Amino acid sequence: MPSIRPSSDLRNNYNEISKFCNEYNEPVYITKNGKGDLVVMSIETYERLVDKFELYKLLEEGMESMEKKRVRPFTKAIEDIREGLKSEK
Repeated sequence: MPSIRPSSDLRNNYNEISKFCNEYNEPVYITKNGKGDLVVMSIETYERLVDKFELYKLLEEGMESMEKKRVRPFTKAIEDIREGLKSEK
């Protein structure tokens, strides 16, 4: 269940909001004049969210490459990696 708080709570109850965000890893929705305005979350939750977006972006790029036939067989990719490792030595 989302936590929805008025903007005045950021000033008056900051520690309570911070504790909630960090304990439950859930965002708090902040309203201004009764309408949604901001979302506050812990840094840990934010970083996890950003990591997911990055993963989704990479998956999307991979799917696009497959559709456009810009891929190579897995065994060929492994061979290329092994060759690269040998040349570094």
